[in-house]
Amino acid sequence: MNIGNIEISAPIFLAPMAGVTDYPFRILCKEMGAGIVYSEFVSADGIIRENTKTLNLIEFNELERPIGVQIFGSDPETMSQAARYVYEKFSPDILDINYGCPVPKVTKRGGGSAALKDLCLMDEITTAVVESVPEIPVTVKMRMGWDHQKIIIPEVGPRLELIGVKAIALHPRTTKQRYSGNADWQYIKELKDSCKIPIIGNGDIRTPDDMIRMFDITGCDAVMIGRAAYGNPWFFKNALARYNNEPLPPTPSLIEIAKTCERHFDLLINSRGEKAGANLMRKHFSNYIKGFPGASVFRQNLVTALNLESMRSELNRFKDQASEIYLKNS
Repeated sequence: MNIGNIEISAPIFLAPMAGVTDYPFRILCKEMGAGIVYSEFVSADGIIRENTKTLNLIEFNELERPIGVQIFGSDPETMSQAARYVYEKFSPDILDINYGCPVPKVTKRGGGSAALKDLCLMDEITTAVVESVPEIPVTVKMRMGWDHQKIIIPEVGPRLELIGVKAIALHPRTTKQRYSGNADWQYIKELKDSCKIPIIGNGDIRTPDDMIRMFDITGCDAVMIGRAAYGNPWFFKNALARYNNEPLPPTPSLIEIAKTCERHFDLLINSRGEKAGANLMRKHFSNYIKGFPGASVFRQNLVTALNLESMRSELNRFKDQASEIYLKNS
């Protein structure tokens, strides 16, 4: 498939997730087969102020291409300037607008899914961004409405397409739902039926079989994987095999999980520094280390380790036990 002039090898994407889809995690998912990876969402205000922490969220490696950078904000001019800055400084393949974040600290400032309450403002923001970066495709990730009294699917699809948006990713929950209840995939189908541009389905894909069901039910062009990838970059390898009607790869062994943890840890330390990298890795350890006897002890020790040295020591203990179990079972 293509998004604008960008050719995509696999219609299985890594969703932008705050605090999760940093450079190390994106690299791991790309290596496992993700067709596109996205940055964490980045504040347009922070971009034009050239805030160092904000800009660090955008930096990426050439190995990650094609990559999308996602921005959010409530002012069309600020969003326009931020989009142009991102293109000129970083040159991503895709610029994505966040109309989906339901978190109150974002929506109270008019960002994220707050735009779903004012389609005229959405039009203005989208037009400003599209016009500011004609060199690359602009896409949108959104929810289906602010609440169930204000569902904007499928009306919004043709509006965004007319403005020049090249693809839309839909998470079919409302802002008010946050992450509760079920994602209503029927709205993905309605959006797909209303547009000619690619539609990307997102929400409640927990297994490769769920992914196939979404394709079958909605007719979407691609899927976007979020929470199912937490601590599980192998999801993309499995999903790609399922999509291509190939045998599923073996479940990763404990030694493979341990080695991936170590690699993820090293990538974080190298990219963010020892202190920040160690702190950021705590949540990833929680996601990786589960589902086997003794997992809770290793997880607790790693998450509560006082410093980098003790964290390394606990990780080595985990690797040693994983090796013993591997040798015993081989």
